[in-house]
Amino acid sequence: MTEPRWLSDAEMRAWLGYRRMRRLLDLRIDRDLAADAGLSEQDYDVLSIVSELPEQGIRVGELSERLWWTRSGLSRHLGRMEQRGLIARGDDPDDARGTVVTLTESGRSAIREAAPGHVDSVRRHLIDRLTPAELQALGDIAAKVLED
Repeated sequence: MTEPRWLSDAEMRAWLGYRRMRRLLDLRIDRDLAADAGLSEQDYDVLSIVSELPEQGIRVGELSERLWWTRSGLSRHLGRMEQRGLIARGDDPDDARGTVVTLTESGRSAIREAAPGHVDSVRRHLIDRLTPAELQALGDIAAKVLED
C-alpha cells in the first residue's frame, strides 16, 4: 500500500477554509431565503431552473441531472412543492412515459418575489466581500473543479 499524500499546511488551510466557508454560506443564504420568501434552497433551485425554460417545462430526468439530485429525491421534493402549489407535474406530450415539471402561477410569483432578496443575500454574504480578481479566481476554480 502506498503512503497517502497528506495535505501540507497550506493545502489543509485551503481545504478546511473552503469547507467552513461553504457551510457558513449555505446556512446564511438558506436562512435568509426561508425568512424572506418562505422557500428552501432546494425550492429555489427547482423554481429558478424551471422559470428560465419555455412554457412546456422540463422532464424530471433532465431536471435531476441539472440539479445533480437522484430522481427519487427529486420526485419526493417535487411532490412537496406540488402540494404547496408551486409546480405541476404532467405527462410529457412527446413521450407519455415521461413526466414534465412546469411552474404554476404561484410558483412563478414565488420565484419573482424571492429573487431580489436572494441575490441581495448572495451579494451580502459573498460577492460584495470579494475583489474583481478574487471573483475571477473563484469562478475559474469552480469551472476547473466542475469540468469532471
